[in-house]
Amino acid sequence: MTIEDLAPREEKRSDRKKSAVDEKSPLLPSRQDEGSGVNEFSGASFSGAVFNLSTTIIGAGIMALPAMVKELGLLLGVAMIIIMAFLTEASIELLLRFSRPRKSTSYGGLMGDAFGRYGKIMLQISVLVNNIGVLTVYMIIIGDVLSGTTSGGVHHAGVLEGWFGQHWWNGRFFVLLFATLGIFAPLASFKRIDSLSFTSALSVALAVVFLVITIGISLYKLIDGSVEMPRLLPEIVDISSFLKLFTAVPVVVTAYVCHYNVHSISNELEDSSQIKAVVRTAIGLCASVYVMTSIFGFLLFGEGTLSDVLANFDADLGIPYGSVFNDAVRVSYAAHLMLVFPIVFYPLRINLDGLLFPSARSLLRDNLRFSLITVTLMTLLFLGANFIPSIWDVFQFTGATAAVCLGFIFPASVALRDSHNIATKKDKVLGVFMVVLAVFSNIIAIYSDAYALFKRDSSPRD
Repeated sequence: MTIEDLAPREEKRSDRKKSAVDEKSPLLPSRQDEGSGVNEFSGASFSGAVFNLSTTIIGAGIMALPAMVKELGLLLGVAMIIIMAFLTEASIELLLRFSRPRKSTSYGGLMGDAFGRYGKIMLQISVLVNNIGVLTVYMIIIGDVLSGTTSGGVHHAGVLEGWFGQHWWNGRFFVLLFATLGIFAPLASFKRIDSLSFTSALSVALAVVFLVITIGISLYKLIDGSVEMPRLLPEIVDISSFLKLFTAVPVVVTAYVCHYNVHSISNELEDSSQIKAVVRTAIGLCASVYVMTSIFGFLLFGEGTLSDVLANFDADLGIPYGSVFNDAVRVSYAAHLMLVFPIVFYPLRINLDGLLFPSARSLLRDNLRFSLITVTLMTLLFLGANFIPSIWDVFQFTGATAAVCLGFIFPASVALRDSHNIATKKDKVLGVFMVVLAVFSNIIAIYSDAYALFKRDSSPRD
């Protein structure tokens, strides 16, 4: 059974006309019923769906991939990116196929069908943990790039500070306040995810701009002879270095997580049978960007590649107009994150509403509740990005763990639970493999990160 076997469109339409308190109904309807007070919506286009799903995938995770390749070596690192692309597609296929028997039109509805109320709550909490962490980190990065940051007593000037000098209006607080009120809030006010298809296309284009600049600089330095041959395989000297290889799994899984938006995008498609092609196209596009970024990022910076490759563009590149390219990379990436923000915010708001008001009417038809949840979340994210910059360390644990649950453990658990006896032997084997891989690699990753933090904090200070 494949994704094309999803219920016909007419069945889905009739199912969506059920009461809003139906446990299996989506938290936001995919179509606007007559008399709802909202303009008629004929359905999302294929290209718009691809861009929205691609934007959900490509976020801050792309910047960690060159460092992941540095740990694994070029060959194994690229292989890991490609393998995870196939596993991500397979896990999404499980979600959509197992949604068919009860016509579940949301990830939470599917988890509720398989594991009851507590399964749905676990899914909603995981989305909250993952997306709040991701969005807070996005805002921290935007603040660092535009207004600068101070680490270890050393101040790294932001782009605006470098252009105009230090002023009150280009400090972190006012930069993030302007971004929140002028960009995040207006884009987050849309009630349909398809309304973000244009900004999603622009965000993907900005990611490609970053990639093109990186490739251009790498080729220039390659021709110039200032680039060394990248290491092809990992360096394994003891058991600790071997176990460290598994810390790459949560990094790549986090880079591909988009599962919480798949149902919403499918619901709004004009032709829902296209969802399989949408998923494959989006994952193929993102995998191509990830592979190219990893190869040329590692080629450019070699063993000096930092955990966030964006930080490498804060130094002299050793090429003509290097400062111009540095600023172009950082500004394009900050703009990219600004446009990714509403796509990740969309499921965050839906799942918080479903957790707090499980029996309330559709969020689409309650403007007051919609506004209150939006304003509350925006305020918390803004305060977190301004006053808790060390939150990055916290979400090395919570964000990665929640991402692995959303991407692997929950889809595999649904297949293994097999409430409707539709799972094949292949589904069962795939489910066991996903759970074992996710749990084992995540335990090792958390242990490795905790050990690194403990060692860093306990090391003597000068």
